[in-house]
Amino acid sequence: MTIGRVNAAKFIARLLPEPHETDLGGEPAHHLLATAHADIVCPPSGHQIGWSDCYASADILPLTHKTDLLLEPDGTPRPLPDHLTGEARERALEAGRKAAWIRREAHRRGLR
Repeated sequence: MTIGRVNAAKFIARLLPEPHETDLGGEPAHHLLATAHADIVCPPSGHQIGWSDCYASADILPLTHKTDLLLEPDGTPRPLPDHLTGEARERALEAGRKAAWIRREAHRRGLR
C-alpha cells in the first residue's frame, strides 16, 4: 500500500495568535516580506518559477517563518542580489530590517 504525500502547509497556521499578529505588522508585513522574497528570487532575466508563485509560496507562511527567507542564521539581513535596483532594492532593504525586528521581537515573546 502506498502512502500519499501530505501538504504540510495546510497544517501551518499563517496568522499568529493575537495580539502578536497585529503587533508584528499584520497584513502589511506579510505583503512586504513576501514581495521582497519574490523580487529577490526572481531576476528580470527569468526564473523557472514565476514571480506570483514565489510570492504565494512565501505568503502562506506565518511572519515568524517569512523572516527565515530574508535573514541569515545570525538574524542579519541576507546580502541583496545585484539584479535588485530602484524601488525593488529599497523594498528589500526595508523588508530585511523588518524581518530582523520581527525575529528579535518574536524571540523575545517566545514565538516560533
